[in-house]
Amino acid sequence: MLKQHLQFKLSQKLSPQQIQLMKLIQLPTQAFEQRLKQELEENPALENGKEEPDNLSDEFGETYEGESDNETIAAEDINIDDYLSDDEIPDYRTQANNYSSDDDEKSVPYAAGTSFNQYLLNQLNTVYLNDKEWSIAEFLVGSVDESGYIRRPITDIMDDLAFTQNIYTDETTIEKVLNTVQDLDPPGVGARSLEECLTIQLKRKETTPSIALAISILKKSFEQFTKKHYQKLIQKHDISENELKEAIAEIEKLNPKPGGAYSGNNRIVEHVVPDFSIKIVDGELELTLNGRNAPELHVSREYSNMLKGYKESKEKSKSQKDTVLFIKQKLDAAKWFIDAIRQRQQTLYITMNAIMQYQKEYFLSGDERNLRPMILKDIADEIDMDVSTVSRVANSKYVDTPYGTKLIKEYFSESMKNEQGEDVSTKEIKKILETVIGEEKKKKPLTDDKLATILKEKGYPIARRTVAKYREQLGIPVARLRKQI
Repeated sequence: MLKQHLQFKLSQKLSPQQIQLMKLIQLPTQAFEQRLKQELEENPALENGKEEPDNLSDEFGETYEGESDNETIAAEDINIDDYLSDDEIPDYRTQANNYSSDDDEKSVPYAAGTSFNQYLLNQLNTVYLNDKEWSIAEFLVGSVDESGYIRRPITDIMDDLAFTQNIYTDETTIEKVLNTVQDLDPPGVGARSLEECLTIQLKRKETTPSIALAISILKKSFEQFTKKHYQKLIQKHDISENELKEAIAEIEKLNPKPGGAYSGNNRIVEHVVPDFSIKIVDGELELTLNGRNAPELHVSREYSNMLKGYKESKEKSKSQKDTVLFIKQKLDAAKWFIDAIRQRQQTLYITMNAIMQYQKEYFLSGDERNLRPMILKDIADEIDMDVSTVSRVANSKYVDTPYGTKLIKEYFSESMKNEQGEDVSTKEIKKILETVIGEEKKKKPLTDDKLATILKEKGYPIARRTVAKYREQLGIPVARLRKQI
């Protein structure tokens, strides 16, 4: 039996315009420029340059007789999983914020040249090899990774040569060809382990007592060397402390990743373009938005005239109606895009200005100890926007400051209480921890327990495991690995 009933359901849907705005906000400057270029290419109703005064708004408000308005997108068709929910778009439509029209060079630098593998193959051309050895050498070069290592056992390489290259050989032949590959530049390339890589580089140098001792240490006591068991090394090799120090100094000059030093590998060089700039003028902070984030766009006069011509025509054919529907869709899309860019500019500026004011003491001094504890919600509450909007700005934007160009999210940190009950930033504690470790005696570095005790004496009562966590986040090894002679 069929029954009818009423059901009330509260749901929040994002309009296509909101989705477009959220996507634009999260784009950094270079990606935004690419998105802008794409929109200009795809929408002929959108043009770059200063807007000319017109009465286009009248055209947009018009619904023409005998045709339906733009096709709408049902809310159910939008995949909400692709987007983060956000509040209603803030009601600000004012003129775009301050930015500089004179900006940095817009071109992105590229690294030109041959690939790393091709560089090695070019060197092989100067070495005499028979056809079979050349094929093996070419395969070995193809197995070299970005760090310059061949991280596969000889037996696996031998099997691959048989199955994929139809080359049947033995381990001795492969070892012989591998030695030839290891003679190529940069020194250490083709090594199968860190120990072999460092040893190859030392053998390329002029033999001295320190070099000979360094090679002996790597071959006979590599594990003890990596664990910095210096007294065991002195006893095992029957050497003095100064001799050990000189040998270690030779090893420290070597490159553990020979492939990483090669720059001509056709990869794009990362070029960070700051989205904001903060300067100190007469003791006050001045914030500007990168001019490349504030393009001048306007709706095509030609397209608006075509729409006006249709309105004035007496006879309207089916093809004209189809054409005007297409024009109106493009004009609407252009208007939405221009509006979204203006809102993007406003959102970026308001968010960064709130962050700048919140961390004013830091931006004036550059001392990281002056960074206040700050989470996304602090700024979201300050500017009356959603946390997800602040997150989109912080996670992908850079700011140029008198102290360097930094990712905005680096200014966010949690808080903890000191002995006086005051909230302090975890970044402040990390900075102090880094300073304490930098001033320790390298012959007897401080353990995490001792570091926790020192921090407590300075007024920061944190546990040993917290010290260990902060130390790891700073990329500082444990005390044993910081030990020096």
